[in-house]
Amino acid sequence: MLSFLPGIILAPLLLALLCINVSFWGGMVMLLSLPKLLLPIPVWRRFMTNVMELCIRAWSLLNLAILRLGNKIEWQVRGLDGLDKRGWYLMMANHLSWLDIVVLYGIAGGKLPLPRFFLKHELIYVPFLGLGCWAMDMPFMRRYSTAYLKKHPHKKGKDIESTAKACAKLKHHPSTMINFVEGTRFTADKRVKRNSPFRHLLPPKAAGIAFTLSAMGKQFDKVLDVTLAYPGAEGRIGRTVLTGGMTRIVVDIEALEVTDEVIGDYFNDVDFKRRFQGWLNQRWQHKDDKLAQLVERPAAALDLSEQGS
Repeated sequence: MLSFLPGIILAPLLLALLCINVSFWGGMVMLLSLPKLLLPIPVWRRFMTNVMELCIRAWSLLNLAILRLGNKIEWQVRGLDGLDKRGWYLMMANHLSWLDIVVLYGIAGGKLPLPRFFLKHELIYVPFLGLGCWAMDMPFMRRYSTAYLKKHPHKKGKDIESTAKACAKLKHHPSTMINFVEGTRFTADKRVKRNSPFRHLLPPKAAGIAFTLSAMGKQFDKVLDVTLAYPGAEGRIGRTVLTGGMTRIVVDIEALEVTDEVIGDYFNDVDFKRRFQGWLNQRWQHKDDKLAQLVERPAAALDLSEQGS
């Protein structure tokens, strides 16, 4: 609608609207977190979490409206059919930009349960952020290093146990747990520095997602392998969307069964670790092939008819 405006005017306008949106709904979540904190009654806390989830959904829908206000975007979303917003999903996605979070929350809409993240336990002590994430029942996880466990062998398995307990709070709140498996945003420079074998991805970090599956694998209905792409805007995604030049957003979702193949002791079972890394690298190669098709033929539709799963 406003894409005709020059970027020098449109960019600060869209950025201001996005900041106002996150400030307003983030403030609402903070305010609602206080009565939840002060009244430790399970039924009351579940009710307050439901109200806060509505705030997050409102934030995500308004984000999409702001994107559409400044851009003429063709959305190509595949794979949402058959998913249930009352289900449980582990989402593993490639990471390209801050826009990824806006897009993933936006496409969740009424099709998927609310997205959440696993957070390092230390973040709970960060002012405001820690309280807000606690109020949304985002699980804080502890990870013990091999060196630490050698000095404290009685702690073996306690990290998975504590994470499972943290996730128990969510049993009344179906969730989509997001994991950006590369650990950071993809750039061409990072690809070279990490000696990535992939053309459009960084090597996946297997430990985090293996740990998640060990802690709560049986709780997930599916693993959602998500491929994100912004054809024609590679390397300048944020600038492109803020200046009104984003024309296409691709979100491809493959729902995978949660089998014994992906649940095991990654840190102590060498055979399982090798199998899991092989499985994840195979998924990443499949994803890289899709991205290559999109980058090399940005105007074409993503053809999945001959892709393996």
